[in-house]
Amino acid sequence: MHYFDIYDRHFSRFRNKEIVILEIGVAQGGSLQMWRNYFGDEAKIFGVDINPRCKELEEENIQIFIGSQSDRNFLKELKKQIPPVDILIDDGGHTMRQQIVTYEELFDVVKENGVYLCEDLHTSYWARYGGGHKRSGTFIEYSKNFIDYLNAYHSEQRSLPINNFTKSVDSIHYYDSIIVIEKRKREKPYHEKTGKISFQNEETNSTKVKNKIKNVLLLRIDRFLRCFRIKSIIRS
Repeated sequence: MHYFDIYDRHFSRFRNKEIVILEIGVAQGGSLQMWRNYFGDEAKIFGVDINPRCKELEEENIQIFIGSQSDRNFLKELKKQIPPVDILIDDGGHTMRQQIVTYEELFDVVKENGVYLCEDLHTSYWARYGGGHKRSGTFIEYSKNFIDYLNAYHSEQRSLPINNFTKSVDSIHYYDSIIVIEKRKREKPYHEKTGKISFQNEETNSTKVKNKIKNVLLLRIDRFLRCFRIKSIIRS
């Protein structure tokens, strides 16, 4: 039930607008109806499911394609038949291969300011879906690379080059069982400094402090030597 707050947090800006939605996983069609009610009549909704009977759920502004989300050729053909999408929701079979293949083939179909959401990530911890804690090849482990991609502009190693993810993603949000990737075109970050005190002044102030300490030390040494001379004279 906590999914609905997440949906609203990231999808509310698209309501009552002419947008395109692609949802992987149709099942009984309940979510497609929900999206139509939530986004309004101007939304164009596409669904994908492996069950041919889901085709019967088509209606105005809802079109359904039949095929497997782990079939790269099917997904490539799908991209040719639909426009760029504002929101992509992966609610399909939830196996590791399905989630990874869908991301790799369809992430670029999401518009510049769109949202990619993959849900039910808890299957990355379930053995029957190919998951397991820290297990290589799970979508959770796969998606941890996104954090590096997002920060690749700052990398000093060739092992982390700037890629399309770096240039097109604004933020990554992890929730219980959900990852949300919000896209926005990004340029290389830069920084500016403001303030009345310049670096040169800071250096001057530092030098003044050092000179003051030096003078104090010299004064103490001078006093010590004077005391030593006086004692020597008295003894003689």
